[in-house]
Amino acid sequence: MRTPKQGRHLLAGGMFLLSLLLYIDRICISVAKDPIAEELGLTDRTMGWVLSAFALGYALFQIPSGMMAERWGPRRILSSLVGIWSVLTVLSGIAWNYLSLLFIRFLFGAGEAGAFPGMSRAVFSWFPLKERGTILGINFSGSRLGAAFALPAVAWLIEWAGWRASFFVLGAVGIAWAIGWWLSFRDKPEEHPWLQAGEKDYILANRQELAHTPNADRLPLRAFLRLRSAWLLIGQYFASNFTFFFALTWLYPHLKKTFQLNPVETGIYALAPFLAGALGNWVAGLAVDKLYEKGMGNASRVIPAVIGFALAAIGMAGNAFANDALTAVVLLSVAIFGADMTLPPSWAFCVDIGKKDSGTVSGAMNMAGNLGSFVTALAFPYLALWLGSEHFFFYTAAGLNLFALGMWLSIKGSHV
Repeated sequence: MRTPKQGRHLLAGGMFLLSLLLYIDRICISVAKDPIAEELGLTDRTMGWVLSAFALGYALFQIPSGMMAERWGPRRILSSLVGIWSVLTVLSGIAWNYLSLLFIRFLFGAGEAGAFPGMSRAVFSWFPLKERGTILGINFSGSRLGAAFALPAVAWLIEWAGWRASFFVLGAVGIAWAIGWWLSFRDKPEEHPWLQAGEKDYILANRQELAHTPNADRLPLRAFLRLRSAWLLIGQYFASNFTFFFALTWLYPHLKKTFQLNPVETGIYALAPFLAGALGNWVAGLAVDKLYEKGMGNASRVIPAVIGFALAAIGMAGNAFANDALTAVVLLSVAIFGADMTLPPSWAFCVDIGKKDSGTVSGAMNMAGNLGSFVTALAFPYLALWLGSEHFFFYTAAGLNLFALGMWLSIKGSHV
């Protein structure tokens, strides 16, 4: 007899839409870089600080947000935080100078910090262990599809209504999602009034098994940081985000300036790396679950990540030699496909070992990753200024990816 899946499918759809919205909101400022810089009198270096301010706020509030998700539950936390950052998205559209934009984007990053840790906590309660890789792959693919959709759509919206109006529209969409999540989601399947009994029983019988010892379902932050694999996990995620955040911040301006493209044409070219990233998430998520089904617990996390970092290194190093927009986009698509292959195994590892503390554990990893994002937003313009070429940024990214590959080969104990 087939087990009902409607509740899990609706939850997966809601988290997918949130991932979509997250990255539409994030990438809007990258697409709007030129009109914002012109109106507010910003250089590439000052815009680099604006872009990095988001990453810094996002990084610093990862662990606190994860702890809040565990204490108050993903229903309250995600509804509240999405509402808050949606208001800050609107406020981005009324920024009047460099400092106001810098401050708003820092707070916007802090507001978005709880999204993925909150979703990780929901995944632990709602999804059987054998479905974990697939659901995480779907979640992260939403973020990439959101970014891909936003590039041409936001470019068109800015051309039609101006950059300020684009932030107002996106803020309203976020508030609508927050209301919908509050009304339809519950922290635990056993608390949900609309869930079919058959599906509820299936989830409760197939969630991650916990040892029958006191606090076996907990991994406090201090205990997590004592694990060698924790520091390897944190280090590899820094490298992964260093690669991907280039696509989220400087890809659009880089293609537009380097290959003399118009705004909408640039948006269409820049679609490909994000679509490749979505595909990388699907491929890795399925691989995680298929390998796990074959009894390859630790390898189900390690193998997709190692392949992903190898591809990311090849794509980033090769892009330094690209002489036309098509070649650059193909190589960057390889890099982002590879970098995004590392996400499902990374987050599955966090949920595996974090259990009820998966929000805090994933927050610690994501904090390190977004310090990588912070560095990326500044490294791209400053390395070009100091060393005379953007090529050094791509060489640096390739080296970090190879270093992270080696870290994954040493990671043990992700399967619990």
